[in-house]
Amino acid sequence: LASPQAPPAGDALPYAVYLGNLHSQTSHSDGGGALDHCSGAQPPQSTALGPTDAYAYAQQHGLDFLMTSEHNHMYDGSDGTNSAADPAAAKALYQSGLREAAAWNQAHPAFLAIYGQEWGVINKGGHLNIFNSGELLGWERNAAGELIADTETPKSDYAFLYRLMRERGWFGQFNHPQEDQFAIGGKPLAWNADGDQAMLLCEVMNSSAFSSRSDEGETHLSNFEPACNKLLEAGYHVAFSSDQDNHCANWGSAYSNRTGVLMPSGAPLDAAGLLDALRARRVFATMDKNAQLVLTANGHLMGERFVNSGKLTLLANYASKTGHAMAAVTLFQGVPGRNGTVAALSNQPRSVIRPAAGEHFYYARVTQDDGKMLWSAPIWVSQRGRNRALQKIELR
Repeated sequence: LASPQAPPAGDALPYAVYLGNLHSQTSHSDGGGALDHCSGAQPPQSTALGPTDAYAYAQQHGLDFLMTSEHNHMYDGSDGTNSAADPAAAKALYQSGLREAAAWNQAHPAFLAIYGQEWGVINKGGHLNIFNSGELLGWERNAAGELIADTETPKSDYAFLYRLMRERGWFGQFNHPQEDQFAIGGKPLAWNADGDQAMLLCEVMNSSAFSSRSDEGETHLSNFEPACNKLLEAGYHVAFSSDQDNHCANWGSAYSNRTGVLMPSGAPLDAAGLLDALRARRVFATMDKNAQLVLTANGHLMGERFVNSGKLTLLANYASKTGHAMAAVTLFQGVPGRNGTVAALSNQPRSVIRPAAGEHFYYARVTQDDGKMLWSAPIWVSQRGRNRALQKIELR
C-alpha cells in the first residue's frame, strides 16, 4: 500500500482506526486557559473549564478520544506544596474527574473520554501519564503531615512507581521524554522489568503545550524520537504516540497530529477496548490526522512479538485520505536491551531481510510530500538461528 491510490492502511485489516489525543490538562490542574489570553500553563485550579468542557470540545473538533491527564501534584491547588491543603478535597477532585469521564461516555458512545493523571516533575524526574488509576498518587503533605493523595509514591522514584503500576494493573505513557529523565539508580531511561510491563507508549512528536491556536496550524513542534529510541534500545516495549499536551482550551485543535489506535472492527469504543489496543501496541503516531501507517512483518501486525526463522518481510503500509503521497520512508532496526543505537535499515516500504539470531525490533517512519511524518509501532522479532543439522543436509 505504498502508493496514495491504495486503500487506507487499516482497510485490509479487521480493525477500525480511531484518532485522538492522550495528553491534555484542564482546570483540575494547570489547563483550560481561555484562548484569547492563554500563553502558558495556568495557575492550578484557576480556570473555569474542566474535563467535561474538554471532552465536549474534542468531540466537536472531530477527535475520537481525549485523555485529560492532570498533574498529580497540583490537586492541592498549588504548583508547589500547599501547606493548608485539605487532602479530602484533593482526593474528591480526582474522583470527580473519573465520574465526569464515565458520565460523558455513558451519554456519548461515539467518543471516549479518559481521565487520569500526569505523574512526576520535569526537574530531575520526567512526566508520565497513567491511563487507568482509580487512585490519586502523590508525595506532598500538608502542615499537619497528611498525604495529599490516596496513595503515596515517592517523588521521582520510578522503580517504586513502576512496581506499583504493575501490581495495580495500571498502564502508562512516557510524556515528552528527554535523555536525562526517568532515572533508576542514577541511570536515565533505565530499563526495569516492572516498567516494561506497565509502560505502553512513548510520545515521539508533540505540538506546543502552550499553543492557543485552534486551526491545527501550530508551528512550534517537538520531536522526541531520540529518547524514545533509547527507551526501545534499553528494552522497553513501547509504541509511538503523538499528543498535544494542551494547557489552553484547544483540546486537540492546536495541530493536526494524532495518536492512531487500531481496535477490532465492530467493537465498541470504550476504555477497556482502547486499553487492550494500547497493550497490544496497535498504535501509530501521525502529524496528519488524515493519514495512517501500519507496519507488518511476515504478516504479523506492528506491536506484536513473535519468533521467526528464515527470511523476514517488512512492509510499511501508508495511506492518505486527502491525496498526499509518500515522499520518503525509512525502516529502522534496533536490539532491545543492547543500549545501543537504532539504525536505518532500508529506504523502501518493502524490505526482505534475514536477521541475525537474537532479539530485534523494527519500525517505519514515513515523510509525506508536505513534510508531515508518521511513525508505526515497532514490531519485536526473536530470530532463531539456522539448525546445524539442517545446514549440513543443505550442503550435501
